[in-house]
Amino acid sequence: MAEHPPVVVHPLSPSGGRRVTAGAEILGLAYGPEDLLEFLRRAGLDPDQVRFDDRTLIEWLGGGPDVWA
Repeated sequence: MAEHPPVVVHPLSPSGGRRVTAGAEILGLAYGPEDLLEFLRRAGLDPDQVRFDDRTLIEWLGGGPDVWA
C-alpha cells in the first residue's frame, strides 16, 4: 500500500472552504492559501519553507492550490 503524504487538502465543501487533515487529525477548514499556511505553521512547519507543489508534503484532492471557490 502506498504511503500518503502527511497533509491532505480535501475538495471544496458545499459551504465553502477545504478541509485540511494530517493523518486522522483535522487541522481546519481553509478558505485560501493563507489559512493553509497557518494550519501548517500550527502543525510545526515553517511556512516560508512550504511549497504547495511538494507532493511529499501535500496531497490535493478535488483540485490543486488554485481551487478555493
